[in-house]
Amino acid sequence: MAEKVLMKGNEAIAEAAIMAGCRHFFGYPITPQTEVAAYMAKRMPKMGGTYLQAESEIAAINMVYGASSAGVRAMTSSSSPGISLKSEGLSYMAGSDLPAVLVNIQRGGPGLGGIRPSQSDYFQATRSSGHGDFHMIVLAPNNVQEMFDLTVEAFELADQYRMTAMILGDGMLGQVMEPVDISRGEAASNVTKDWALTGTKGQRKRNVINSLYLEAEELEMLNLKRFEKYADVEKIARTDNYLTEDAEVIIVAYGICARIARNAINEARKKGIKAGLIRPVTLWPFPKNQLKTAAEKAKAFVVVEMSMGQMIQDVELSIRCSRPVHLCSRTGGMVPTPEAVLEAIENAAQAERS
Repeated sequence: MAEKVLMKGNEAIAEAAIMAGCRHFFGYPITPQTEVAAYMAKRMPKMGGTYLQAESEIAAINMVYGASSAGVRAMTSSSSPGISLKSEGLSYMAGSDLPAVLVNIQRGGPGLGGIRPSQSDYFQATRSSGHGDFHMIVLAPNNVQEMFDLTVEAFELADQYRMTAMILGDGMLGQVMEPVDISRGEAASNVTKDWALTGTKGQRKRNVINSLYLEAEELEMLNLKRFEKYADVEKIARTDNYLTEDAEVIIVAYGICARIARNAINEARKKGIKAGLIRPVTLWPFPKNQLKTAAEKAKAFVVVEMSMGQMIQDVELSIRCSRPVHLCSRTGGMVPTPEAVLEAIENAAQAERS
C-alpha cells in the first residue's frame, strides 16, 4: 500500500531531494520558500549529508557549483529576488555543463514586492536565467504530489543532460498541505560522471571544470554543441490535458492557475461551452508541438497566469497566431478566481460566434 504523508509543498520538495540522493544543500532564507531550507536543516545531517546556510544567495549557488563539480547531487532553493542574485552562478554552471537542481517558489514583484504567490518569473526561468546562450530545464508542478515527483525527476534530468533543472512553483503551492505518496522517491544517479573532479589517483588525466574560453572559435563550437543537446532535450516537452478532445476554447495554464482553470472549465461545460485545458508540465522545453496540434481544432485560446502576460507569448509563438489568444491574469500576488476564468472563457466563445 502506498505510504502517504501530509506535507507542505516546500517540505515535499525537500524530502524528494533527499530521497533522490541529494546530500548537499546550500541555501539562504527568503519567504515563501524558507521551509525548504528549514526541512533540510533538520533532515540532512541525519542522512550524513551537508546542510549549509550560506552568507548570501550568491554564495549558495557557487557552493552548488563546487559540489556539482565533484560529481555529487546538489541543490539550492530561493524565491524570486534570490534567484536573480544566483543568475551569474547559473550561467557559470551552464558554461561548465554542470548538473544541479534549483527551486524557485515565486513571490510577487518586481523588486522586493510581496510574499504572496506569483508567476512573474516565467521570463526569467525560460529566457533570461543568466547571461549568455543557455537554457535550464524548467518543470512546473501544480500540486504537492507533483512537487515531490518532479523534484525527483529534476535530479534525473539534470544528471542525464548535464544541465540545471528548475522547479518553478509559487507561494501558494509552497505553503499548501496535501497527502503525498513518497514510496516512489528513491532514485540514485546511474549516470557515469567521468568528468567530475574526484582526484586522478594517478590513474587518469586530470579533469578541468571551466567556463572561460578566450578563443572565440572554441567558444562558438562549444555553444553549437550545447544547443545540439538542447535540441535533444526538446523531446521531454509534455503537457497534462483535460477535456481537450472536443474543446473549442482551450485554456493554457500552469501551476496553481491550472487547478483554478479546471473548475472554470467544468462550469463552462455546464453552460454548453466546449472548453478544455492544456497544462504545460515543462515550461522549457515548452510543449509547442502539442499546442500547434491543438490549434488545428480549437477556435480560441485563453491563457491564465499570475503575471501581466508572459507565457502568453510562447502560446502565440507555438500556434503562429493562427487562433485568437486571450489573457486572463492577475499580478502582484493576486490569484485569478474561477469566476474570472469562466468569464474569460465565455468572452472568448462569444467573440468566435460574432
